Amino acid sequence: MNCTKLLAQMLPPFLFTRGRAPFLNLFLVKPGMAATGRSWEWRPVVCSDLLGRAFHSCNVVQGKLLIFGGLKSQETQEPPLGDVVAFNPSLQMVKRMAPECEHRRSHHEAVVLSDRFLCVVGGWDGSHRVSDVCCFDAEQGQWERWAAGPSNQAPVGLSSHTCTKLTDHEARVVGREGGLRTQRRYASIFTLHLNPASKTYWYKEEESRTASRAGHSAMLLRETTPIGKSSGYNLVVFGGRDSADFDIAGHWGKSKIHVDSVHAPGLTENLSRLVSTEKGSRQGPKGLRHQSCTVVGPFAVIFGGETLSTGRDAICNDLYIHDTRSSPANWFHFSCSNWGQKRVGHRTCLCNDKLYLIGGFGADGKTPCPEICSLEFAL
Repeated sequence: MNCTKLLAQMLPPFLFTRGRAPFLNLFLVKPGMAATGRSWEWRPVVCSDLLGRAFHSCNVVQGKLLIFGGLKSQETQEPPLGDVVAFNPSLQMVKRMAPECEHRRSHHEAVVLSDRFLCVVGGWDGSHRVSDVCCFDAEQGQWERWAAGPSNQAPVGLSSHTCTKLTDHEARVVGREGGLRTQRRYASIFTLHLNPASKTYWYKEEESRTASRAGHSAMLLRETTPIGKSSGYNLVVFGGRDSADFDIAGHWGKSKIHVDSVHAPGLTENLSRLVSTEKGSRQGPKGLRHQSCTVVGPFAVIFGGETLSTGRDAICNDLYIHDTRSSPANWFHFSCSNWGQKRVGHRTCLCNDKLYLIGGFGADGKTPCPEICSLEFAL
């Protein structure tokens, strides 16, 4: 789909009542950020109908972005997608890597093991919330059947949860638990054990819990002592409820987990310059859900989502940066006037020193955005 036609679908109809082109130009992403006073923007990289989806997963496997599942529309009778789409950043090409399969999912999570196995955890299958694990072998290009282990303490169902990889055999799951019409007052925490050799998995429920959350984010952040030394990692959970509160869903020493740190010196430097421009307010997100969150060095980058505090224009295009270089950490909020960059149910993914924005629904909360953008700066 042409990106101009995409924006025409996403923006409110009243903008086009006096002729489309003059009003559409207000929202097109154009070069010259500095000339317009903007210090950052999402710049389109590639458009493809294969990318038009929301509430999907996106992970880096062998240098490519693998996009799985999601929804083409908000219509409840339409089943989730079950295909795997690959984006090659070097060639800037998009192709379908695997066709539709029986493992249709949306509102799920996925982790990568050994830079080969894409493990899809929970989600909505079109009729139920599920907690099972299915695995796509990127080398073989096919799905594998995984079985639950005998000691499995599986949650009743998971959707809009988080799943954070700790090692190639463990992940921490925090999320919505319950049936189709129920929501508990708290969120259970599970450790998910994964064994690619035996193709098995099992959950173990932890004693601790967090506040009830759905559509939240989880950040695995380095914890530092007052003198600046690292004392391990905290799993920090935020969003997914009408509150600015944070929860700690786990703490590990440096030797207990393996953090997939991606080398991104250029992006880290640009984020450092952005927060030093004093153009952002010292404000963290509140009442936000279905946003994206990616850790880049000492920063966590949060974008978009749906605010729970307003009825109209609930879809956001704000950029938040969580700076952990000081204790306590600082929040920076950068607003955006470009309606065409509003997103919900999207993903951001770090690859080759670039932060990519993938899919999601646009400003109307219904139209899928069939494009990948990269975060660019004018500093």
